[in-house]
Amino acid sequence: MRLTTLCYVENGGCYLMLHRVKKDQDENAGKWIGIGGHMEENESPEECIRREAMEEAGLTLKNLRLRGILTFLLPDWGNELTFLYTAGADRTELPPCSEGVLKWVPVEQIPALPLWEGDRVFLPLLQTRNDCFSLKLSYAPGGKLTSWQLADE
Repeated sequence: MRLTTLCYVENGGCYLMLHRVKKDQDENAGKWIGIGGHMEENESPEECIRREAMEEAGLTLKNLRLRGILTFLLPDWGNELTFLYTAGADRTELPPCSEGVLKWVPVEQIPALPLWEGDRVFLPLLQTRNDCFSLKLSYAPGGKLTSWQLADE
């Protein structure tokens, strides 16, 4: 199982979103997602998301908060355990990103973007819950969400 991190950086009612349009062979091609990536050997989830925020957006994260653990069952790409965070940042200016286009997007406009179906399940939880939740998302080949289960339901 791959270990990854994902962060939705908050600023003035917006989340920092990455439109994945630049990498070849990108399983997230065309989607809008938060920033994050794969954990390296001997790296904690917090070290990983801080490194990824600097690499992808040139940001130092502030008030980093673990919000959820996401279990993705992905037959096309292999299963993934993702540590989901929210945070603030040291600034709002965004540099060019080698993986796509970075943009501050008002939270209420995010549902209209091309997202993974599972993101449509967990993104509202960031707005309605204050605890750290565990969510299991199962996908069919081709990226269709087939089921999801919140651990406390």
